[in-house]
Amino acid sequence: MKNTNLEISLAILPVRDLVVFPYMIIPLYVMRPKSIQAISHSLSTNRELFITAQKNKNTENPNITDLFQVGSVVSILRMRKLSDGRIKILVQGKSRAKIISNNSNSEFLQANISSISLALDSLPFNNETEVTVARIKKDLLYLNSYKKLLNPEILNILDDINNIHHFCDLIANSLGLKLQSAQKLLEENESEKKLLFIKEILNTEINILQSGSGQKNTKPSTVNDTTNYSNFTEQDNNQQSEDIQELQKQISKIKFPKKTKLEVEKQLKRLGTIHPESSEFSILRNYLDTIVELPWNIGEKSVINLKKSEEILNSEHYGLEKVKDHILEFLAVNKLKESNLNQSILCLVGPPGVGKTSLGKSIAKAMGRKYHRIALGGLKDESELRGHRRTYVGAMPGKIIQAFQQTKSNNPIIVLDELDKLGADGKGDPSAAMLEILDPEQNEHFKDHYLNVEFDLSKTIFIATANNLANIPSALRDRLDIIQLSGYTREEKLLIAEQYLVKKQIAQSGLTSENIKFENSSIIKMIEAYTRESGVRTLGRTILKVCQKMARKIVEKTESAIVVTEKNLHDFLGVPHFLKENQLQENSIGVSTGLAWTSVGGEILYVEALKKEGKGQLQLTGQLGDIMKESAQAAFSYAKAHYSALEIKPKWFEKYDIHLHLPAGAIPKDGPSAGITMAVTLISVMSDKPISKDLAMTGELTLTGRVLPVGGIKEKCIAALAHGIYKIILPLANKKDVEDIPLNLRSQIQFLFVEHLDEVLTLAFNTSLQKTELLGSGIEKQNAA
Repeated sequence: MKNTNLEISLAILPVRDLVVFPYMIIPLYVMRPKSIQAISHSLSTNRELFITAQKNKNTENPNITDLFQVGSVVSILRMRKLSDGRIKILVQGKSRAKIISNNSNSEFLQANISSISLALDSLPFNNETEVTVARIKKDLLYLNSYKKLLNPEILNILDDINNIHHFCDLIANSLGLKLQSAQKLLEENESEKKLLFIKEILNTEINILQSGSGQKNTKPSTVNDTTNYSNFTEQDNNQQSEDIQELQKQISKIKFPKKTKLEVEKQLKRLGTIHPESSEFSILRNYLDTIVELPWNIGEKSVINLKKSEEILNSEHYGLEKVKDHILEFLAVNKLKESNLNQSILCLVGPPGVGKTSLGKSIAKAMGRKYHRIALGGLKDESELRGHRRTYVGAMPGKIIQAFQQTKSNNPIIVLDELDKLGADGKGDPSAAMLEILDPEQNEHFKDHYLNVEFDLSKTIFIATANNLANIPSALRDRLDIIQLSGYTREEKLLIAEQYLVKKQIAQSGLTSENIKFENSSIIKMIEAYTRESGVRTLGRTILKVCQKMARKIVEKTESAIVVTEKNLHDFLGVPHFLKENQLQENSIGVSTGLAWTSVGGEILYVEALKKEGKGQLQLTGQLGDIMKESAQAAFSYAKAHYSALEIKPKWFEKYDIHLHLPAGAIPKDGPSAGITMAVTLISVMSDKPISKDLAMTGELTLTGRVLPVGGIKEKCIAALAHGIYKIILPLANKKDVEDIPLNLRSQIQFLFVEHLDEVLTLAFNTSLQKTELLGSGIEKQNAA
C-alpha cells in the first residue's frame, strides 16, 4: 500500500453497521442534525463526503474517535428533502480513504482525508489469481441459481473487470457482510487475501445450501446475520413502501400504449422485490421516475391564426420575405391537417446570425406550442440522442427524450440546431439515428435505449438549422424541406439595427434613449469597419460594447449623454478591424477582380499573375484548394490550346513561365467560381492586354471554354457594390438568381451575362460587345413600369 501525500478536508457522514465500498451506489436516509449539516456543506462545495462506520451503532452523537479510520469518499448524486424532516441522498463510492487529522467544528464532523492508492490498482489478473477468480465466478453462478445473490447484469460486468480490488468491491457490495467482516475487507490492501476472503464466504454459503439448511432462506447467512439496514442508514421501510405505492398511483393514472404498460407494470413489480439499499433498486426507481415524468398524454392544442402568425414573424424578423412566405405556407398546411403524419421537416440553411434559431422560436409562438432547442454541434456519440442502456453507471435518456421531460408536452417544437455539425466516431453515427427521428413514417415508434419502450414522436414538429448543406448526409438531406436564408445587405443591417438592435442593447446596458443616440453614419461605420458577417450577431455585440462604455462614463459621472457619430466611434471601439480592398485605379495587365462567397458574406478577390523566364510552367500560390488549382490548370490548358485565336505569340510558352497568385495567402481558398477570373488574368499576361478595372466577374470555366453557373450571386453582387464596382460578369445560367437581389441594389448594377470565355475576354479587354447579352437598368425600368 502507498498513501498519497495529498490531503483534502471533507465533511464526515457517520453510519451505523454499514460499509460503503468504491463503485457502490446506495440511498441513505439521514435524520441527525450534524449529518444534515455535513450534507449541506458538501452540496455547497464539491458534492463529496467521507463515509465511515461507527464502532458502536448505539452511539447517538459520535466523535472522530468513535469512527473507523478507514472509509470511502463518495459523491452525492441526488438529494431530496422528505416531509418528515429527513433527507434522502443517493451516493456513489469513489475511492478508499483514511482520516489523517480531526478538523471538526460545532456544526458537523470534518477531517483531513488522504486517499489510499493500492499498489495493484492498475495491474491485471496474473496466472495465480485467475484461477481463484474463475472459481469465485463459478460459485457465484451456482449460488445465484438458487438465491439470486447478484443481478445478472452485475455478473456480466464482472467478466469485463481485470482489476482485483474492483472485482472484490463489486461482489462485496451485494453480499451484505457483517460490519466487522465488511470493514476488514475495506481495509485489506493485499489483493490475494481479498480474493481468498470472498472465496471463503462463498464456500460457506455453498456448504449451507448443500446441507439443506440454506434452502429455506432467500439470502445467504452472511446477509441474514448482518444488521438492520434501517438502523445504520436511518431508513424507514414503511416510508419506502409508501414511495412505491405513490409511484403505483402515478403510473395507474397514465394512459400508456399496451406494450409500454406491460413493461412498466413488470418493472414496478420487480421493484417491490429488490432490497431498497441495493444499487439496482436506485437504478430501477430512477427509470420508473423517468417513465412517469414523460408527457404520454399531455400536449398543447395548436391554434393557428395566419394573420397573427405573420405579425409575429414581421415583428421579430426584418426582411426574409420568401422565408416567411414558406413558413406561413407550412403553418397553413398544419392548420388544415388533423395530424402531423408525413409532416415535412423544415431545415433553415444560411450563414451565422441571420435568425435561423429565432425563427424556430417564432414558429412555436405562432402555433402556441412549447419550444425546445437541442444543440447538435460537436455531438459524436449516438447515445447522446438515443440514450444509454441501463446497464451503464449513470445511464440516462438521450437528448430527444430529455426534451419531452423538460417541455412536459408530447407535441413541442424541437429545434435541432447546427445539424451540419454532427460528427461521428467509434460510438456510432448520430446522423444515422437522425434518420429515424426525422422520418414521419418511423418516428411514431421511436425507442430510446434507456427507456427500452416506444415513444411517439410523430406529434412533434422538428425544425433543423444548418450553415452548410453540403455537410449533411444525402439520406438525411432527403428528409428535409430546405429553406435557404441569405445574408443581409448593408441597408437591411442598418434598418435592423435602428428598429431592433439599438433599443435592445441600450435597455440591456441599463441606459435610456436620453443617455445615448446613434447616428446612421456610426452604424454604417460599424457594419463596414468593425464587423464582417452575413448576419447581425456581431453588429449587436458591437453596439452593446459602445453602450457599456457609455454606462461606465455615466457611473463615473464623466458624461451623462452622448450622440455616437462616425467621427467619435473610434473613441468607443478603437482601430477599425477590417479595411476595404482598394478598387483598382487603372486598367492593368495581369490583375483582375473576382467575386467570392464566404460563410460571412461576399468578398471581392483580386487575382494577379506575372511572367518570368522559363519553359511554359504554371506556378500557383495563395493557399489554393484542389478545386481552384484544377480551375487554374483548365484555364492554362485552354490558353495553350487556343493561343493563336487569343493573340498569344507562338513561342511564348517556350520562353516564359507564369505565376498566378491570390492575395491574403493566410486564408484558404477553394471552389470553381474563380475559373473565368483566373483565365482572364493568365491570358492578359500572355497577350499583353490590360484588364478593365471597372469589371468584377464570377463563373466556373470548363476545359472547352464554357462558363457554368455558380452560387452566392446575391452576396457577391452586394460585395461588388460595396467596393464601387457596378459592372459584373455572370454566367447566363445565373440570370434567374439576380431576382433575389433587392430592387434598389439591382438597379445600380449592369449585369453582363456570358456563356463562353470568348465573351468574357471581349468584355474584359474592352473590345467588341456583339456576342454579349447585356442586362441592366433597362430591365429594372421595365419592372418598375
